Amino acid sequence: MENKPEIDLEQERKEILNAFRSLLRVTKNNRTREETKQIRKAFDVAVEAHKDMRRKSGEPYIYHPIAVAKICAEEMELGATAVIAALLHDTVEDTYITLDDIEELFGKTVRSVIDGLTKIPEVFDENVSIQAENFRKMILTISDDLRVVLIKLADRLHNMRTLESMRPDKQLKIASETNFLYAPLAHRLGLYTIKGELEDLCLRYMNPQAYREVSSKLKSTHAVRQRFIRRFTHPIKEALTNEGYVFEIKARTKSISSIWRKMKSKQVPFEEVFDLFAIRIILDTPEELEKPDCWRVYSIVTDFYQPNPDRLRDWISTPRANGYESLHTTVMSPQGKWVEVQIRSTRMDQIAEKGLAAHYNYKESKNGENKFDRWIGEIRELIGNHSEDAMDFVNEFKLNLFNDEIYVFTPQGELRVLPTGATTLDFAFDIHTDIGLKCIGAKVNKRLVPLSHQLKSGNQVEIITSSKQRPNEEWLKFAITGRAKQKIKAALNEERNKIAEDGKEILDRKFKQHNIRFISENISILEKYYNVPTATELYIRIAKGKVDLSKLRRIKNVGGVLKVEKETKTNKIKHATDISKRIDSKKDTLVIGDDFKDIDYDFAKCCNPLPGDSVFGFITVSNGIKIHRTDCPNAENLMGKMNYRCISARWKNQEVKEHIAKLKLIGIDGLGIVNKITEIISFQHNVNMRSISFESTDGIFEGKIQVYVMDKYHLDELIEKFEMTEGIQRVERWDDVSQESEEDYLSK
Repeated sequence: MENKPEIDLEQERKEILNAFRSLLRVTKNNRTREETKQIRKAFDVAVEAHKDMRRKSGEPYIYHPIAVAKICAEEMELGATAVIAALLHDTVEDTYITLDDIEELFGKTVRSVIDGLTKIPEVFDENVSIQAENFRKMILTISDDLRVVLIKLADRLHNMRTLESMRPDKQLKIASETNFLYAPLAHRLGLYTIKGELEDLCLRYMNPQAYREVSSKLKSTHAVRQRFIRRFTHPIKEALTNEGYVFEIKARTKSISSIWRKMKSKQVPFEEVFDLFAIRIILDTPEELEKPDCWRVYSIVTDFYQPNPDRLRDWISTPRANGYESLHTTVMSPQGKWVEVQIRSTRMDQIAEKGLAAHYNYKESKNGENKFDRWIGEIRELIGNHSEDAMDFVNEFKLNLFNDEIYVFTPQGELRVLPTGATTLDFAFDIHTDIGLKCIGAKVNKRLVPLSHQLKSGNQVEIITSSKQRPNEEWLKFAITGRAKQKIKAALNEERNKIAEDGKEILDRKFKQHNIRFISENISILEKYYNVPTATELYIRIAKGKVDLSKLRRIKNVGGVLKVEKETKTNKIKHATDISKRIDSKKDTLVIGDDFKDIDYDFAKCCNPLPGDSVFGFITVSNGIKIHRTDCPNAENLMGKMNYRCISARWKNQEVKEHIAKLKLIGIDGLGIVNKITEIISFQHNVNMRSISFESTDGIFEGKIQVYVMDKYHLDELIEKFEMTEGIQRVERWDDVSQESEEDYLSK
């Protein structure tokens, strides 16, 4: 047995005190003497409460709350209350300390913040996502005290920074949840630096190969990039100095995750991503001169370099919904490279770097404040429906975290900010719920358009309504904002409930005819008999005449209670309720190739995992466990929303079986290219083909092939052969997401 190294407790105590002193140093300009006493007291309480606790890395637990408090103070510029709450944020959840103790020692405000940060006790229910419930609880505080959300983001950031000590399956689940909810939330709150770091850390654990590839290429090209930046900025610096401006010029390299997204979306290699960095010009200028000075600097930049007129973004005249202000242009350098230039004031840069905290440091400025407060108002409205399912809440809230915006106008000239892709229906609900519910069409720039018409920046929109209009299911297909979807669903549910009441009365009468008691056991049996998911759905189908109630006489009736034959025991278990009773998703590992506790499992069609791929299992509602690749297009959503239904999985070493793999080949069309590809598959590599198709456009071909391979390594050899073939420029795994989407699982 391995001997654990002895811990020097005295040395640890000194290091903990040093960490706390480091925290005090970053808060020294933002606290009173009384607040300093409270911070010290919070530290003492936290040290005592966590004294016997250690993190997975083996270090004392107290390092975590100190680090979270430091992020709040240094990277978010939050005040003493947030620092105190951050130091104590895990005490109520993990130690003997209660919320009443917190209130007695630090007051009601700190109690309220810590209550918002404390997780809901985990009581397993296959229909409830604890993640979603905890996220909803945190967001419910957003309209009362935004510090809860900001501290939670700081907590998540430190957890991501120290994630290497966790098990791989745990790393994947936490990273997926972070990428799905917390990174977009950081973006919406204007915390761009934190958002970028969170996304990079997520990529590091969700797709380590991509992270290493981009990271190494950024390092290897660093010196060349720096020389280019010096040459590019030299004439601009001279001109600005001659004009008498006080300024700073910084070069900001794109985040690793952002570069990877660009490579994927544009389908280009690293070398062809033109905007690897942006030049940022920051002016020290009074607020009243910010706008004219920024435009003058734009004029100076474009005197030296030709701008791209399609890439001008004026977020000074119309700030983004999270308060972001800046003037962006893309110009052509003498070397033939496009370069993004961002022009802003010191105040704007503070808001861009520190987000919401800096936004409220400039309360006297009205720029962007109304839009942000309006978003908070929308969140209040969204969270007003406390009865809404937590998963629905998370989905609707995520729709409010849109990144790209359009600017449209009412007939009176009022500016409205909507997400890119928003329709006239979204605009109608943005104006008022009643207008949305009665909307029958719209006029965009005086021209009549349907409800599904997608709006563009600069459109002027007039909504046409009718008192006879009622929402229908089709509306949900083209409404994209959380507000519109929520209101449509609420109206449809109200209508469904009325229909369900009619169906319930019909069933009650039918039960009386057959001497059947109207009890929950009998309703449950009918749900299974008629294969409907809920009692409400059963009643609705009855009301619409879609259920043949004459079949009731075929079901055995014992004293008013229905009886049905039980399923034979030879069937594999498929239902989530039964599976959850048999497995511990935190401890069990599914070994692919072996029987797993008599539970049915199969491969997901959306990503076609191969032996050797990193995989996990997802417990569906009624189709057993589906095996997904960890880089499956649906993985982030499944783990981000429902990691309690995910189970770690691995391949059985000795499994030898052919699996279907899908590949996409892109290259330059030339004589005999198809013959070369088929020769590699059939003769050089002895692989059987399932299907092959090619399309050629303007000299570029794209081929899709499906082949039978033994495992990932077998496939990698085939890919390597393709990549060495003249004319083929890129080969990648092809995931047919349309085959099986995340929604398929949620509806099963």
